[in-house]
Amino acid sequence: MARALLAALALGAALLSSSATAERTLLGDHKYKQADKIMLYANKVGPFQNPTETYQYYNLPFCQPTDGKEYKTEFLGEVLEGDRLVTTPYELKFRTDVENSVLCKKSLTADDLKKFRDAVKQDYYFQMFYDDLPVWGFIGKVEKIVQTGTHKYFLFTHFHFDLSYNDDRIIEINVSSDPMRTVDITTAEKLDVQFSYSVKWKQSSVTFDHRMDRYARYSFLPQHLEIHWFSIINSCVTVLLLTGFLATILLRVLKNDFMKYTRDDEMGEEQEETGWKYLHGDVFRFPPQYNLFSAMMGVGAQILAMAMCIFALALVGVFYPYNRGGLLSACVVLYALTAGISGYVSGLHYKMFGGTNWVSNVVLCTSLYCGPVLVVFSFLNTVAIFYRSTAALPFGTIVIIILIWALITFPLTVLGGIAAKNAKVEFNAPCRTTKFPRDIPSLPWYRTTVPQMVMAGFLPFSAIYIELYYIFASIWGHKVYTIYSILFIVFIILIIVTAFITVALTYFQLAVEDHRWWWRSFLCGGSTGIFVYGYCFYYYYARSDMNGFMQTSFFFGYNAVVCYAFFLMLGSVGFRASLTFVRHIYRAIKCE
Repeated sequence: MARALLAALALGAALLSSSATAERTLLGDHKYKQADKIMLYANKVGPFQNPTETYQYYNLPFCQPTDGKEYKTEFLGEVLEGDRLVTTPYELKFRTDVENSVLCKKSLTADDLKKFRDAVKQDYYFQMFYDDLPVWGFIGKVEKIVQTGTHKYFLFTHFHFDLSYNDDRIIEINVSSDPMRTVDITTAEKLDVQFSYSVKWKQSSVTFDHRMDRYARYSFLPQHLEIHWFSIINSCVTVLLLTGFLATILLRVLKNDFMKYTRDDEMGEEQEETGWKYLHGDVFRFPPQYNLFSAMMGVGAQILAMAMCIFALALVGVFYPYNRGGLLSACVVLYALTAGISGYVSGLHYKMFGGTNWVSNVVLCTSLYCGPVLVVFSFLNTVAIFYRSTAALPFGTIVIIILIWALITFPLTVLGGIAAKNAKVEFNAPCRTTKFPRDIPSLPWYRTTVPQMVMAGFLPFSAIYIELYYIFASIWGHKVYTIYSILFIVFIILIIVTAFITVALTYFQLAVEDHRWWWRSFLCGGSTGIFVYGYCFYYYYARSDMNGFMQTSFFFGYNAVVCYAFFLMLGSVGFRASLTFVRHIYRAIKCE
């Protein structure tokens, strides 16, 4: 077992370091001499408004290399992002200008023209990489004829590459199309087209170490960044003030409760117990379905640990702009390496609750999150295969992910469960639990679970609402997110606000003599994830131009998976905060 664990950890560490190794390989030797040939790789094409709906470059009848196309080897994260780099016939030699070079001459058939026409109509863009620098361009343009109200479709046949260098290194690349070199493909059934390109080099003062900075500046202009900071600070201050106001009220109410109960104890036992003290014999009664509850706590703790690790990597600069697949690789590997946390935390709770079916607990823990992810992935990958999109994972990549789960995730979960089973842990409730539960008085509708979840999720969601737009614009758009410091601050505030609002609602629930706080605290803590998923609908229909079945499926499918992770993570935070609070207040009073 020990050898298997070491092998699993070694495999996980190797996978986690693959992005860093790739970065060192790519950035270590980018030195060239005059006229050195550097391959321009084409990555993918797709509708600009649908960032996930991408296709292989040569799905369109572009010019192909005379010696045959070759695909570049991709790492795990790059394949997950849908990258498929392939060689092109462009010859961009280092520091060698090209005035007007013919790429190829093609006789486009009716089928070829239909493909180009559909691509131009849907505003297709292409992405290429040159010396690991990304560059984008559009395939054609649409012109509206005002007199008739019809549209004409034009295909760009000439591209101009502007490149800059510093000494023996490439610093920047841009591509532009010549509006005078287009062909009308609106009604043509057959067309002879000549594709060409030109290259212009110029010297730059930007150093090689800072050549990626322009992509971060492209995403957020200085004035936008100032507005971003101001909005986040304003939102955080508002939320913290509301939280402080609520905390002051709660502390004052608690103080009055303690004074009242202390005074009642001094007057003798004839005083009737009311409020939350009345529940001292039921408040620590274990929740129903405690096996599921334990598994949810374990997975929530694992996702929280994984999120903190990702933030640590982000803050030290691992996820620099266009580190292709770095973030996805880290998520996959860190989820696998932190699986022991979910098994251990789930096992501890299961043991405290008196559970004995350990196999059931471990299986439930390891499948609680992976199961829904597998269902969503299977559906979306089938959709991507049907569309022949690069978003469809190859069979080999699927096998690698299954091996990571089988060799790392599952064994670590089992080891975590074994460690919890052998741990010496007891619940040690401050009050003795009665044999039979008390009846719960009838409560108004706003004291029920769903309204409480709405109230619990609103305040934490308001703390992250502004930041959500920038995150969505990065993941589901063409922006690059680089301000991880702001995101980390917002994340910490989210954790704090979630913990406090759950504690406050738990107190108000106990004050009306409702002792079913275990599941309620978890659901209230995790309700922010439901609010985030509701924001997905607003963003999709009001803030984006995404359309089509594939893009819609990917957007709502993968966002559901992420929001489910948020639900589990924040639910575990809410319960742990509530448990600490409940222990404290019942330890502070005399319970018979």
